[in-house]
Amino acid sequence: MSNSETARYVRLRVDVVLEVDGPAELTEAAERRIDSDEFMPEEERVQARAAAREDSAEALAHLVEPFDLIRDLPGIEMVQASWSTEEVVYDPDALEWDLGEEDEFTEDTEDTEDTEDGDQGDDDRP
Repeated sequence: MSNSETARYVRLRVDVVLEVDGPAELTEAAERRIDSDEFMPEEERVQARAAAREDSAEALAHLVEPFDLIRDLPGIEMVQASWSTEEVVYDPDALEWDLGEEDEFTEDTEDTEDTEDGDQGDDDRP
């Protein structure tokens, strides 16, 4: 790809740590979203509800929609999106949580030939 072709694509990486202080509310919201998904087959819906009840990260995965981040931005079109959730042990004083110190993505900002693989919630909708 030439520079003019690669400059056309931008990868936005966002890393967010959330504290779940209302797991029941989170699960209820996820179940409502799952139930309202008209494209989800019933067998998958049953499995999704069970996973959301067992794991807050699974519940959150059903509520996060990357397209919502860019929906109203002018001059862009989503080409690909993927995201994943996981429960983590959070220590705000640990170096691994200092996002300003080490940015593992800084060196590959010009590498546009990578593909993005997500564990959950892959969505290729424009």
